Amino acid sequence: MSSHGDPIPMTSSACGPLSGTAEVPGDKSISHRSLILGAMAVGETTITGLLEGQDVLDTGKAMQAFGAEVVNHGAGSWSVHGVGVGGFAEPDQVIDCGNSGTGVRLIMGAMATSPISVTFTGDASLNGRPMARVTDPLALFGCQAVGRSGGRLPMTLVGAADPVPVEYTVPVPSAQVKSAVLLAGLNAPGETVVIEAEATRDHTERMLAGFGAEISTEVTEAGRVITLKGQPELTPLHIEVPRDPSSAAFPVGAAIIVPGSDVLVPNIGLNPTRAGLFTTLREMGADLVYENEREEGGEPVADLRARFSPDLKGIEVPAERAASMIDEYPVLSVVASFAKGETHMPGVKELRVKESDRIDAMATGLRAAGVTVEDGPDWWTVTGLGHGNVPGGVTCASHLDHRIAMSFLVMGMGTQKPMSVDDGGPIATSFPIFEPLMAGLGAQVRRDNK
Repeated sequence: MSSHGDPIPMTSSACGPLSGTAEVPGDKSISHRSLILGAMAVGETTITGLLEGQDVLDTGKAMQAFGAEVVNHGAGSWSVHGVGVGGFAEPDQVIDCGNSGTGVRLIMGAMATSPISVTFTGDASLNGRPMARVTDPLALFGCQAVGRSGGRLPMTLVGAADPVPVEYTVPVPSAQVKSAVLLAGLNAPGETVVIEAEATRDHTERMLAGFGAEISTEVTEAGRVITLKGQPELTPLHIEVPRDPSSAAFPVGAAIIVPGSDVLVPNIGLNPTRAGLFTTLREMGADLVYENEREEGGEPVADLRARFSPDLKGIEVPAERAASMIDEYPVLSVVASFAKGETHMPGVKELRVKESDRIDAMATGLRAAGVTVEDGPDWWTVTGLGHGNVPGGVTCASHLDHRIAMSFLVMGMGTQKPMSVDDGGPIATSFPIFEPLMAGLGAQVRRDNK
């Protein structure tokens, strides 16, 4: 089943050239953080371009439950009247984060150093995902967590009444874990320090600075050392959310594999901790061009033009790049199927614990579609067949995972036979306008429900 209703089987088939402008939704990572930090500021934060997918809407509802005033003014324009650091009220009901691992982990961090008790739950996919990676460091502040076996939701957190500052080395590259610790550190006295051996997306650090927190980052032999001074009074902001590079990956990937395509994706965030996919695609020979490069709201952005690229070649994707493109590996594996030669992707064990085991989900579907895939605990290799040579013609399981569903639908635009997914419903969690947007470019994507 999809996360919010009955399954929605969908099919994608070969189409003519894709062309036009793809106005993809706002960045999901920045949207989550805008609502959470807006709720922790004193006064009114205004947001334009907010992603109105279910994941972000669930975070907005959670902030309301904690006492913030969250108002939708229409067309992606929102306002949040915050309660200040340490001002969260105890919710009357369970906090349902739906499908969003980012939402639940960041919210856990934000409330962990307030003396309140909160129970979290989610859909079947989220309730199967491990939370210990966040609750373990939050315990260092004095927060207690009780959940199902394996550290899974539903789970109740009891925030620290007398929090202490923490120094924490992130064991596995994870922006969610780093961000949860930093958000917890806001209401702890003294300095909270997070050390990460590999850089992950830094939206939280950038936004904390924008809201007035005293935060610094130093690059050392141990990695990036991020120091946050606790108990500030955050000042409200106006935030213009750039378009989501993870969502842009789908029309970009489609344009690269569909003959004759020329698609412009405007106002895409090019934060270097997020743009690894585009760098990788260019190394594979993709025709990608950045136009009108600029900075908005502290984030680098540009208009991205993607054209059909018939001479893609397989490459070795550097393991150190994984953190900057972890959500894009499913669609990268699709593009790699249309390249010539092997695309090897190491350092990706994080994919095993996303909304689904994304390596297994993609490898199973790609193999069924006629593509050779090898995989291990933290790597996988796709042997591409070259443009026009990928058979397709199968139905793949989405595993309640929006990115798996969209990746196989993109694949169907270039395969010899149509590609189907058993449930496209989860797409709404991050890319609610996927179907009309792709149709507007000329794609053939249909719902199979009678």
